Amino acid sequence: MGFLSFIHSVIRFSTVFIFGSTGESLTEKSGHLNLGIPGVMCFGAIGGCIGASTYIQSLSSVSQINGAAAVLIPLLFTIIFGSLMGLLYSFFTVTLRCNQNVVGLTITTFGVGFYGIFTEGSLLKKTGFNVIGRYFGMGFMKEGVNWFGDLFLSYGTLVYLAFAVAIIVAVILRYTRVGLNIIAVGESPATADSAGVNVTKYRYLSTIIGSAIAGLGGLFITFDFLGGYIEYNIDAYGWLAVALVIFTIWRPDWGILGSLLFSFFYMLPNLITASRSNQELLKLLPYVVTIVVLIITSLINKRETQPPTSLGLNYFREER
Repeated sequence: MGFLSFIHSVIRFSTVFIFGSTGESLTEKSGHLNLGIPGVMCFGAIGGCIGASTYIQSLSSVSQINGAAAVLIPLLFTIIFGSLMGLLYSFFTVTLRCNQNVVGLTITTFGVGFYGIFTEGSLLKKTGFNVIGRYFGMGFMKEGVNWFGDLFLSYGTLVYLAFAVAIIVAVILRYTRVGLNIIAVGESPATADSAGVNVTKYRYLSTIIGSAIAGLGGLFITFDFLGGYIEYNIDAYGWLAVALVIFTIWRPDWGILGSLLFSFFYMLPNLITASRSNQELLKLLPYVVTIVVLIITSLINKRETQPPTSLGLNYFREER
């Protein structure tokens, strides 16, 4: 693999981490620790597969596939499925006041298991998935034209969407009243409630929107990165996305750089000639780096490097 091709792969693969970390950062800013992100990504992929299969079955032949519809329909289904997982998580943690860790891990377990059963069965019409995958991976310019086109104009729709979403979420959290309310809910829900901020609404919306964003990571892996091939390991990328939130200290804009770094480490074995065992060890680097950053931020103990004060804690208005 040439160096330019390697950089292209790093930028492209970072998309899954950008979607996952941006969605989880938004969720955690509101005080919800959603460890169900790996499962949400799996459900996002399921939604995309159902959308693609539904669209293909509505046609008389694969040759009738329209590029815009091939991208938009799976994208819409993914957003719906991801949002439903966020709604389910919020219902259990906000309305029923269940433990956030237990609910998140349950969603992950269910999502990973259901993804394997659903995609390996005969419930999907997978004929034509490779064609839809080509539309997802289609850039403004074909790869190999020139170095500028390779690095900036040869990616699929989801790659550009990921970078745009991360920047938009960062701007909202930092410069808008809605963002300040989300942060207030995550820091001190009782204080925010006293100031007239609807804690329940903001936690529901942050989690639902965050899950919808994270679900797009599963769609990217299935239809862009793998070209329509169903792979049973999406949850691994979800856990790395959760680790990335800690690594970037809950800032979606920093999440872009962190995602590129994680992607660099993850793709590095493809550039280095090494044994199979050494390649697998190199893939552990993102986790090791996250642990180091967690230790450093704990030692520094500055407010801006710490998680939201109420992260993982349910809010009971009666106890205010």
